[in-house]
Amino acid sequence: MRFTRFARRTGVTLGAALLALFTTAPAAPAREAPPVVGTDHGRVRGTAHGSYATYEGIPYAQPPTGALRWRAPRPVRPWPGVRDATRPGSPCVQLSMLGTGAASGAEDCLYLNVTAPTRPAAGRGRPVMVWLHGGAFISGAGSAYDARRLVTRGDVVVVTLNYRLGVFGLFGHPALGGAPDFALADQRAALHWVRANAARFGGDPRNVTLFGESAGALSTCALLASPGAAGLFHRAALQSGPCTASFPRGSTAPGSPARSSSWATQDETRDAGTAAARRLGCAEPATALRCLRALPAQQLATREVMLAFDRLSYGTALLPQRPDRALESGRFHRMPVLQGTNHDEMRFFVGVSLAAHPVPDERTYRARLADSFGDAAGEVAARYPAGAYPTPALAWAAVLTDRSFTCPAFRADRALAAHVPTHAFEFSDADAPVFPGLPRVEGFPYGAAHGFELPYLFPSDVWPLTSAPQVRLAETMAGYWTGFARTGVPATADGPPWPLFDARAAAPRAQTLGPGPGGIRPVDLGGEHHCGFWNRHGA
Repeated sequence: MRFTRFARRTGVTLGAALLALFTTAPAAPAREAPPVVGTDHGRVRGTAHGSYATYEGIPYAQPPTGALRWRAPRPVRPWPGVRDATRPGSPCVQLSMLGTGAASGAEDCLYLNVTAPTRPAAGRGRPVMVWLHGGAFISGAGSAYDARRLVTRGDVVVVTLNYRLGVFGLFGHPALGGAPDFALADQRAALHWVRANAARFGGDPRNVTLFGESAGALSTCALLASPGAAGLFHRAALQSGPCTASFPRGSTAPGSPARSSSWATQDETRDAGTAAARRLGCAEPATALRCLRALPAQQLATREVMLAFDRLSYGTALLPQRPDRALESGRFHRMPVLQGTNHDEMRFFVGVSLAAHPVPDERTYRARLADSFGDAAGEVAARYPAGAYPTPALAWAAVLTDRSFTCPAFRADRALAAHVPTHAFEFSDADAPVFPGLPRVEGFPYGAAHGFELPYLFPSDVWPLTSAPQVRLAETMAGYWTGFARTGVPATADGPPWPLFDARAAAPRAQTLGPGPGGIRPVDLGGEHHCGFWNRHGA
């Protein structure tokens, strides 16, 4: 997930947890002959699973180790013979799930995974969907996401990938000329690999959908605004990571600082790099990079250093303009966009913080509002009265969800829809399976919290759906997502029509995605989440 200040305060990083939850035990050896595919750098042997096959741990760039630490990804060297692609490569260096213990992963981590139908593709080939994982830019891995539902439901090819994280992916320093955004460069390199190799797996390199969640959605937005990504993908889908997101003071704890955008200036990142080099004993400007490159990865991967580099930087060659401003000024690659959030996004972060920062009564709720909104706190309280919610903590989570997720996404939808076909959604299963390991708080259901749509697209044995209506919703969502990848319109035979987001309408419609009869329908998202109010108050 992208929003690392919550991880810093609560000790939870959802992306690292997802790595454990979505990664299942290796399947029993398949009886079918293992499939072999020739890539542009050598042949790979995958695993057959009946109607689909997987190819894991394919390198898309040289290991960014030693002298290649903090350098742009270099092309892979060809390999002889047939490379084993039956297990994933190492995740990138990252923080642990609960914020304790040493970092995990390795710097040799620039690998991707392909899941593809086994029957021959017709015509130009199948749509290709490239997934960018979440994890706050400090955790996660592409191999954590099982793409079989998308592949078998929609007849598509899915590629998941790793990219460098934290200090390894988002470091800046004067000796580097600023903040080169290595994580974004990795993602672009993977897209180049897809363009060169998609057809070999039955995919159409002229029909590539880039999609991601949280940090992955922010990355997708950045690549929409990156001149160097032109032509590498043709549709974009963003889940729970609007590039217009911001957070008020006190979001995580009373007095915690505001974050006015999800992006860092190049100067901010460069200055953070100078400070980190000083703390690590590499202060001399002329030798700082050589000194830092000589340090073992574990010495760099402390929580303090990793969390200092948790945002993509703009004002760079890869990202000249701040992405939210690029969207609002129309300076982005023209393509269909699918974008949405979850109905109860902030319940995840509020829930994990309640033990340390409870909101037990209306007095505490109003104090939190005053801390976050100052003179406007009374107006917020009138719009979100504590008595209208089962508990004051749920009222507080609703305020933050609307202020920092739903309404920023709604504003981005308006900006996008002025130029390209845009479809908006809200995942709204109030009884979605709870992320394993989250603290259970009496009177505080998590609802459709941040990340809770993921098992509907990527099945997980340890985070399973619990009812037949949820399974049907998952199948319908997979149909919508793959239909969008095929045509640019999220349409599926077993789901209601999805309206186009009309920026000219007084109340543009989004599609709510919930289980059961009437669970999927158009809604006035801006009205239901008070977006007119939040537009007047800086959301």
